[in-house]
Amino acid sequence: MTPLEIDCTSVKTRLDAGDEFVFIDCREPDEYDTAHIDGAELLPMSKMQDRIDELESHRSQNIIVHCHHGGRSLRVAMWMRQQGFNHAQSMAGGIDEWSQTIDPSVPRY
Repeated sequence: MTPLEIDCTSVKTRLDAGDEFVFIDCREPDEYDTAHIDGAELLPMSKMQDRIDELESHRSQNIIVHCHHGGRSLRVAMWMRQQGFNHAQSMAGGIDEWSQTIDPSVPRY
């Protein structure tokens, strides 16, 4: 079974390798406007339940969700797994960890 969490370094490695996965930013639009990771699609946690159908074609793919520190994304990944998205994962530490360990040009807030 796919682990529930994945670290930032592993996500970066997968992005650089061109691995196929869906990368979701579950923060709110104002947070996304402040800082975001290239390649991540904004789908706020507050809209997830209403917009889950948009991900139906990705049900069997790996889905990585991130937020600010990893709390919301963990809840979203757990909820997605309950909906049958068995390969949903949360990026541990969120965009804040990404800014500190991967790309310091991404603003911290």
